[in-house]
Amino acid sequence: MAEESSAYVKGSTMKIRVIVHEAEEGRFWAEVPAIPGCATPGETFEELLANLYEAVEGCLAISM
Repeated sequence: MAEESSAYVKGSTMKIRVIVHEAEEGRFWAEVPAIPGCATPGETFEELLANLYEAVEGCLAISM
């Protein structure tokens, strides 16, 4: 079972709660509970954050 921690992605006008999971071999993946289906992986935590910003933007653009 992956460990979970909470983080927040701060945009220009909103904060979104994300859940970060630590996967095998030091990798990560994150999900956004408020946006069903919005999740992304990352080889490093820094890559995960970059991917997360992109994923949230994409998911919000689709839902609008």
